[in-house]
Amino acid sequence: MIQAKPRADRGLAKTLRQLWLRFIALIALCLLVMGAMLWPTSPQDLGADNRLVTSGALAAWRSGNLIVLVRHAERCDRSSNPCLGPADGLTRSGSVSAATVGSAFRTLGMSHSDVLSSPTTRTVQTSQFMFGDVHVLPDRLTLCGATLTHDLPARKVAGRNLLLVTHSECIGDLERVLGYPHADGAEYGSSLFVQVRSNGKLKVLGVLNSQDWATALGHL
Repeated sequence: MIQAKPRADRGLAKTLRQLWLRFIALIALCLLVMGAMLWPTSPQDLGADNRLVTSGALAAWRSGNLIVLVRHAERCDRSSNPCLGPADGLTRSGSVSAATVGSAFRTLGMSHSDVLSSPTTRTVQTSQFMFGDVHVLPDRLTLCGATLTHDLPARKVAGRNLLLVTHSECIGDLERVLGYPHADGAEYGSSLFVQVRSNGKLKVLGVLNSQDWATALGHL
């Protein structure tokens, strides 16, 4: 006749199982935290601390080795703020923000940089308030989509930075291809800094939002 295990043994076994399950859950949580730290969902914020320097973005800019995608400023048709002009253009506050971002880029130095703009009213206005006259692309999708890693370097002149005033979806396209498929949507006037490496590959250095330029430049 098989004797049942004593109640104390059954209780100990149950306790050990519970401890083991908790241990597994703790390990799983630690792995998730480590994964989030090692594989961030969005590029680093270049407006924090001295990251414009420590990320290598400033050095890459000075060597003409950057591609920067700038999202247009605040659009009129999605805001209650006063419009600058056409409904598909910028708000007045958006035009001020664009001018401020343009001034920040000029502080970095624009002598070795080229600017392209999507042809929509809001991007052309943003480009004009940032830099004055710029080269306007024939179609908003000319530099957009999954082929950006090839198309952007093909447009870039060696030793000169390339700035593209564009749209959030185009910035998102490049982030996805370069390893950030779940990146936060680009803010109005934000800039995605991408380095062209010696092997021709692109590397995301970080994002600088329009309101953080003063802080970033203050560390230089």
